[in-house]
Amino acid sequence: MSENEVVTQVEIPPKPEEPEAKTQVEAKVEKEIKTKQEAKTESKEEKERWGVVHIFSSYNNTIIHMTDLTGAETVAISSGGIHVTADRYESSPFAAMKAANAVIEVARSKGFTGFHIRVRAVGGVGSRVPGPGAQAAIRALARGGFKIGRIDDVTPIPHDTTRKKGGKRGRRV
Repeated sequence: MSENEVVTQVEIPPKPEEPEAKTQVEAKVEKEIKTKQEAKTESKEEKERWGVVHIFSSYNNTIIHMTDLTGAETVAISSGGIHVTADRYESSPFAAMKAANAVIEVARSKGFTGFHIRVRAVGGVGSRVPGPGAQAAIRALARGGFKIGRIDDVTPIPHDTTRKKGGKRGRRV
């Protein structure tokens, strides 16, 4: 060494003796992050459960029947006649709305998120126009907070008409 060179020694302070505490904190943070990520993926992976709501609406009653997509399992069923006392009110929009709300409650408790609607009138040789409760039932189902897929009319229409009841001269009053 020469006279001009100065040697300085710099002491590096030792690392604190808390590596275990740091790793425990890091482990807790990582665990929380993982649980949050799992919660997010579970909510994203939460399957949508769809069903089919069959609405049969005549001028005497309105029947609302909810099944799974295949139609094999009945989820809920209700009719206008269950919710009113007089026979003449079975097909009313009010009774249909009450029946739809009953079906909605059961569907919500069983985890359904959406449904397709199939509206049916009497059809055949009877009326091909749905009764007064069909529109109210559809409206109540739409307000229930579920996703609605398709709304189909599945009224049976004969291709070659069968004979209407009443005989050759029709119904005589």
